[in-house]
Amino acid sequence: MLLTALADLLTPEEERFDRLLVAAPPLAAVTWGVRGTIGIGLLAMAVRVLLGFDRGDSPLSGSFESETVLALVTAASAWASRIRTRREQDLRELTAVAEVVQRVVLRPLPHRLGRFELHLLYVAAAAKARIGGDFYEAARIPGAVRVMLGDVQGKGLGAVETASVLLGAFRASVHDAPDLAALADRLDEGLARHDPRDPGSDATERFATVLLVELPDDRDVARFLSLGHPTPLLQHGSEVRDVRFAAPSLPVNLTGLADSRHRIEEVPFGPGGRMLLYTDGVSETRDRGGAFYPLETRMREWSGEPAPEFLARLHRDLVAHGAGGLDDDVAALLVVRPPDAS
Repeated sequence: MLLTALADLLTPEEERFDRLLVAAPPLAAVTWGVRGTIGIGLLAMAVRVLLGFDRGDSPLSGSFESETVLALVTAASAWASRIRTRREQDLRELTAVAEVVQRVVLRPLPHRLGRFELHLLYVAAAAKARIGGDFYEAARIPGAVRVMLGDVQGKGLGAVETASVLLGAFRASVHDAPDLAALADRLDEGLARHDPRDPGSDATERFATVLLVELPDDRDVARFLSLGHPTPLLQHGSEVRDVRFAAPSLPVNLTGLADSRHRIEEVPFGPGGRMLLYTDGVSETRDRGGAFYPLETRMREWSGEPAPEFLARLHRDLVAHGAGGLDDDVAALLVVRPPDAS
């Protein structure tokens, strides 16, 4: 409005810029509330009248018609502003509900369980989403810490529903399952027993890759059971190696296709060690040339980074490496055994 008034005053009378004032109320409606939009409209009308007086316009000239048009535009802008503010309020309420759902389904991990530190990177692929098909959980049980990281086939609400079922099964069984093999069986049973209320739900038809980890208190080892999940990386100092699974199990909801029993791998994991669990959203991120993300190389290069900075750097590097950003859910859990942990 100020620029319009200056342009109108500093140019010859035959060149009129006051017609541009009609744009002020719609622009105000984009960010202002109803009262603010009406105030801007009234101010624009006042400026229009003052500019008309400066040119000697009479109330019965074209100035009156312009004021009428400006008044109608202000009324329409105020209505649009009211609709926008109502939708914004609905969105805020839905966002608050979504945050509660996230805290229930994917609860924040404790920073420390027993003698181990837990650091998480979680990014959902869907724009504005806070939860996706990747899932995680950790629990302190008598004599050990158990950790789960998984990835449901596909995306969308069906993947989220499957993830929530598996999380519920893990939480219900983690404390009394005698070992990781029994815990894996209960994940399968939990998904098989799930009764979706939505007839269109395909949650029970999806499979999920899962990595189960047990960290006992009385030994410097880590026990792993892979249900078709990417192999974790172990770091001690600058040395990084992956955990080799001689006989990984099939993913959850596919284990009935094979008769073999679950095989648990046990590897050393002492003070000063780090363990990176991740989903394929990390390892299968490709650059424009189709090359996979060099996760093991990056972990070796950043071996001296503190855990929070390591994950923050990993996130930035993944976004930079991806040809079109991150097109899949990303979950990475860094388990740290501090040197002084007892």
